[in-house]
Amino acid sequence: MEQSGRYIGAPNGIVLCVGRNDRGTIEGSLYHGYSEEGIPFCGYEDIIRIAEDFFNALGFPHMGTGDRDIHGHIRDYRKKEGMTRAMKDEEMLEKHGDMGTFVIRVQHRQHSSWQGRVTYLEKDKTVYFRSALELIKIIDGTLDEVEQIEEGKTKISKKLQNEESREG
Repeated sequence: MEQSGRYIGAPNGIVLCVGRNDRGTIEGSLYHGYSEEGIPFCGYEDIIRIAEDFFNALGFPHMGTGDRDIHGHIRDYRKKEGMTRAMKDEEMLEKHGDMGTFVIRVQHRQHSSWQGRVTYLEKDKTVYFRSALELIKIIDGTLDEVEQIEEGKTKISKKLQNEESREG
């Protein structure tokens, strides 16, 4: 991971605020500059659906291939006209999740997936991803590390409490 600074830098930038991780299902709010409120999500599938709908409405990044269904039909999306910014980048960067905050910048949508970079704001670390699946793995791995650190702090705290109660 490389250091990048705290910025959004793209009209389709997303701030993902993860509030909790319940047995592998993350929950929180997703923010983009065209909505005044956060959009709640429950799971990675929700994140992808919400973001994909946003990208389609914005018309950016351009979709390299259309969505297909089981019958082979391809769905074409039209850019939503009249979208106006409702939140500045600085306001979006003030949002934070209890477990972690990620800035997602999808630069391309090729081969029916996403390519771009993600920044973990708490550590100011940025890494490029080559697919939506790789993005999920990066976020999930980061949240696993956060949980392990929190579990370690809890164990140390309990151990100190036990030692203090024996001494007292």
